[in-house]
Amino acid sequence: MTIKVVTDSTCDLPEEIIAEYGITVVPLYINFGNQSYLDGVELSRKEFYERLPDSDPPPTTAIPGPQMVLQAYEKLAAEGATEILSIHISVSLSGTVNVARLAAQEASVPVTVLDSGTLSMGTGFLVWTAAEAAAEGRPMDEIVALLEEQGSRTRVFAALDTLEFLRRSGRMNRVMAALGGWLQMKPLLKMYDGNPTAEKVRTTEHATNRLISLLSDLVPLEKVALVHTHALDRAEELRQKVQHLLPEGELLSVDITPVFGTHLGPGAVGFACVTAREE
Repeated sequence: MTIKVVTDSTCDLPEEIIAEYGITVVPLYINFGNQSYLDGVELSRKEFYERLPDSDPPPTTAIPGPQMVLQAYEKLAAEGATEILSIHISVSLSGTVNVARLAAQEASVPVTVLDSGTLSMGTGFLVWTAAEAAAEGRPMDEIVALLEEQGSRTRVFAALDTLEFLRRSGRMNRVMAALGGWLQMKPLLKMYDGNPTAEKVRTTEHATNRLISLLSDLVPLEKVALVHTHALDRAEELRQKVQHLLPEGELLSVDITPVFGTHLGPGAVGFACVTAREE
């Protein structure tokens, strides 16, 4: 029995973890005008954020087709995989899970497709756990149960620096974007159990305080990652303010995929975390 793990580029897992466990990452697309780029393959974070402010029309994103996902499955089967676990961004945010389900129907080996119910490193932590469990030789039903339990303890939340890119991407109407800018609104986006929600916060300082409050309400934490959209300095400032709330060990700081940056814009910061199990 050889179980291999597949995910998509929105999981934001660092390259060294992907390489260590042999995780297959299917990229989404970033589109600037008529030019499409494979996320994480053909367009760097630096290049993306350099082009983002002046891009007219604004960039768009697209999911892979079933054939691309099927090719990833078949490659793993040819390399000896007897089962595949395919874990993807929440269906409430993307159709990637549905594409994976279509591809799974055509695969030559059994494929279990899992909706992570979350995004970014929330998905990444699930993929990491799955890959570790598969490397230990654990069976598929046991791995899925493990992930479902972890998913119930997973939360992602972030404060945006501006509403402009949500407006440009069509994720909110123009009137609300203008009003939010005038009032210095800093929307705070939250994701839990497949349900995206939002809060309105008036200033950057208030947004930072709210992030700290949300994190504080969740301690003790099993896993946590700082997530940001090309805002390393701001993320580092936030890390210093929450150091006392973090579990021991190195804190991952992740510049998240341009798939999200297209809608969030630069300067967003937040956390992906897994709360500790109740004893």
